[in-house]
Amino acid sequence: MAVPTKNIPAPDLVPVRRALLSVFDKTGLVDLAKALAAAGVELVSTGGTAKAIAEAGLAVRDVSELTGFPEIMDGRVKTLHPSVHGALLGIRDDADHAKAMRDRHIEPIDLVVSNLYPFEEVRRSGAGYASIVENIDIGGPAMIRASAKNHAYVAIVTDPADYASVVNALEMNLGSLSLDFRKKLAAKAFARTATYDAAISGWFAEELQIEHPTWRAFGGRLDQVMRYGENPHQNAGFYLSGDKRPGVATARQLQGKQLSYNNINDTDAAFELVGEFDPARSAAIAIIKHANPCGVAEGSSLKAAYAKALACDPVSAFGGIVAMNRILDAEAAEEIVKTFTEVIIAPDATDEAAAIVAAKKNLRLLVTGGLPDPRAAGTTVKSVAGGLLVQSRDNAVVDDLELKVVTKRAPTPAELADLKFAFRVAKHVKSNAIVYARDGATVGIGAGQMSRVDSSRIAARKALDAAAAAGLAEPLTKGSVVASDAFFPFADGLLSAIEAGATAVIQPGGSMRDDDVIAAADEHGIAMVFTGVRHFRH
Repeated sequence: MAVPTKNIPAPDLVPVRRALLSVFDKTGLVDLAKALAAAGVELVSTGGTAKAIAEAGLAVRDVSELTGFPEIMDGRVKTLHPSVHGALLGIRDDADHAKAMRDRHIEPIDLVVSNLYPFEEVRRSGAGYASIVENIDIGGPAMIRASAKNHAYVAIVTDPADYASVVNALEMNLGSLSLDFRKKLAAKAFARTATYDAAISGWFAEELQIEHPTWRAFGGRLDQVMRYGENPHQNAGFYLSGDKRPGVATARQLQGKQLSYNNINDTDAAFELVGEFDPARSAAIAIIKHANPCGVAEGSSLKAAYAKALACDPVSAFGGIVAMNRILDAEAAEEIVKTFTEVIIAPDATDEAAAIVAAKKNLRLLVTGGLPDPRAAGTTVKSVAGGLLVQSRDNAVVDDLELKVVTKRAPTPAELADLKFAFRVAKHVKSNAIVYARDGATVGIGAGQMSRVDSSRIAARKALDAAAAAGLAEPLTKGSVVASDAFFPFADGLLSAIEAGATAVIQPGGSMRDDDVIAAADEHGIAMVFTGVRHFRH
């Protein structure tokens, strides 16, 4: 049964006569306190916040004066008291509430400024269990939620970015805050505590290795509002989860216009793919279009890798995303800017390379400070009608897999190197995925088809087109290897790859007709290895 309400209308303007300030992040605190004091607002505070205000020469009452009770237990208990929560939750226009406040000498609080212990930051720092638990704020969220619930009379400010608007609103309304303004602050406050609690519950699930907790929450902070989403009629915003995994969300944008929804989606796909390639072994480039690679290559330099990646599908590369596993240098930058490109993302860039890119004012250049670890654990989330699909990140890496040769002929060392390369790429191609590779470069990619044989044929067709564009006598699939993200359900997909010129195949295996597929490979003298791991990507 719902809690009954007395239907007392909320006043529009509420004068701010007393404010309680209790913050961990003291950014802008003193300036706000000075503005409030100048407006005649009485300041009440706690601990380090009170000390900072007093050191600025402002009069401030300690919260213990209101409660008649000192801070105890290393500050764990200070605002958790009826004199504080009664001051926040009391309905001023309710006779019973007003009498209870008078009888118990509870002084109303009109404005609360509070932000929370840095649980998220401490968790990410790698601190120990006890330290992380100690940074779970209790009094702060309780005070924030109480104030937000009673926004009819109390304004709650949780973000230093809002201090200026609060001071401005007080000036505009002669020392009062409007109901509409209080509602917006309350909405933001509840979102903040929800995100905070999501971080805590998520940490506990990880710490206790609970794969599927009964209740699951995800939170994020708005980073930017976008002009539109995937299409112009859709609204979109970009939220940061706080995860420090190197990538588009943590990157520093050196230049170029604001990233769009599709830019961010595609750039994430590009950098996750290129993270599969160890920069100590070779330079690597991935060119992405609509979240699918249209060219990936390794090389002795970024310039060499880019040329090989571009050759795979130069038509699709137009307007694409270019990701690399090494610092962008001038030599590579000069080549990349010759083709219209939306985004370049790299661990870093030399000053000379950045200057070359700067000549293309709309081209975005992002630097991340590192590469994503393809082996790292993590979580991915996809929304469906009425729910969320949550799964662990696909962190299987081909170098860690036990490859099983299932054909009479084993792959040569060169074929094996290309097979591993192709399977790394196939992991990042939408299913059904077929990837042809030769000499450390993709030479044909088939993505997102309803049948695997269609992906094989499309990849081969693209290789023919690329050969014609390059003036080659035959496509580079002749003498290539091929990777499939999942097993071949029939031999037809394999036969299509053989027809395209593939000499070796890597696939997960596990089909009811594996024997038929192996027999077809043996009949054509093809080497085949099974990985035992599937890389579906939808």
